Parts: sequence; structure tokens; C-alpha cells
Amino acid sequence: MKKLLLVLLLMTFGSQLLAAGNAENGKLISYTCTGCHGIKFYMNAYPSYHVPRLGGQNEAYIVSALKAYRSGERSHSTMKAQAGSLSDQDIADMSAYFASLK
Repeated sequence: MKKLLLVLLLMTFGSQLLAAGNAENGKLISYTCTGCHGIKFYMNAYPSYHVPRLGGQNEAYIVSALKAYRSGERSHSTMKAQAGSLSDQDIADMSAYFASLK
């Protein structure tokens, strides 16, 4: 019974344990993101919308958003292209980096 419980727990939470983000690596691989998301009050020219700053954002939210862009669940052509080449570990690292900023 204990083995079954352990297997179920690992199946449920195992991917989250393995995907712990490395903020130092995230800083290196997220340099293109800061071109838009690192500018205070940045507005996209067309279509016009506010580009959110990522510094200090909730880590789980960034992970969720990037995975949704990568899968096409969220639609934004630039973000889909950016997230499309990211691995789960890249996403975890980038999210850890941006969450560490204040």
C-alpha cells in the first residue's frame, strides 16, 4: 500500500520536482524577453496593447502562460513563436528568473 501511495505521489508531483527553475540559467536564456517585457509602460504598436512586465511576476503564472502559448491554448503569434522552442526546463528557469526580480 505504501509503495502504491508513493508511486501515485511521484506521478502527481514528480514533474514539478524535476522542473525546479534555475534563475541564473533563466537570466541567460530570457534576454530576448526583456526587449518587450522589461520596459516600463511599453505598448505594442499594432495592435495596440499594454505589454506586461515580467519582473516579480508569480513563477507558477509564468510557467502556465508560456506552456499555454507553446501549446497554442493562448493565441499570440509572437509569443507562440518564442515559447514554441522552449523546453519545460527552459520555462522553469526563465520563470524562476523573472519571479526573482523585484
